[in-house]
Amino acid sequence: MPTKKKSSVFLEQRTVDLGFRVAEEGKPIGLACAPHLHRELELIYLRRGRIEAFADSTRVELSAGDVYLSFPNQIHHYRSLDGKESYILFIIKPDLIPDYLELFLHGLPTSPLIAGAGDSPRINTLLYLLLDAEQRRHRSDDGTDALPSEGDLAKRRRGYLLALFSELLPRMEISMLPGGEGTSLRAIIDYCTAHFAENLSLSTLESELHLNKYYISHLFSSKLGLRFNDYVNSLRINEACRLLLGSDHSVTRISEAVGFNTLRTFNRAFTKQMGVSPTEYRRGKEQTSPSHVSFPTRTQLEQLSPSVQLGTPLAKKKD
Repeated sequence: MPTKKKSSVFLEQRTVDLGFRVAEEGKPIGLACAPHLHRELELIYLRRGRIEAFADSTRVELSAGDVYLSFPNQIHHYRSLDGKESYILFIIKPDLIPDYLELFLHGLPTSPLIAGAGDSPRINTLLYLLLDAEQRRHRSDDGTDALPSEGDLAKRRRGYLLALFSELLPRMEISMLPGGEGTSLRAIIDYCTAHFAENLSLSTLESELHLNKYYISHLFSSKLGLRFNDYVNSLRINEACRLLLGSDHSVTRISEAVGFNTLRTFNRAFTKQMGVSPTEYRRGKEQTSPSHVSFPTRTQLEQLSPSVQLGTPLAKKKD
């Protein structure tokens, strides 16, 4: 009798502080995606359609006008219920909203669903103002529109985010996390994200975080479906991809910079995860706008291949 393949969680390491995507009638891409997590907030305003959404073990259904918000390091994924969802999605670095940073890092909502929040005139206006500000930041100046300066747009972003979350968070029931697996997993992920380029091991985490290394290994296996070494390698490879596309450093130098002891080990791990060698990746990968959000698909999880960046211009909500 064949054994059932254990599902895994895709761990994302993003290089921008705010990403966005707009979709109309499921295009350019729907909300179906495999389980993943990252250190950012993920916010969805569903304008039309129906989706099934998960945050950790909590399942909710969203319909037109609902808002979904997952907190940092919550395992989340979505499934389209009609294939015609229209939505605005933001992935937001918590540091952009320092007034609520403590809440984001140590709190957890009872449910990620904020029913009907998008129908609030204030929230709806702030969502579109934030999207417009982000699109302006990435719009080329063709001389037909007087664009605000980068500094002015950054100030608008901070203001819109603070105003938006001051409207959304009072509509959620949020509890501060007690000690336990959820808190431990967050601490482990945070430490690995900050120190993956160093000589990182289970023994290092045991010493630094005062957690038993066998317990740490259990958390990776039971919560993420990954081995610890595979997780650390995924962080290193993600950073290597960024350096391969965004710098002219040699492959050897990049290998050392992201924490691999030998070039051979780096090449083997990179090819396993990305399906091509580092040199082939640098030569053949087309770099796209980093502000546009992409999701891992289940095929990508099984094959450990790179995700595709997608984005689309703003499409207004139909009456």
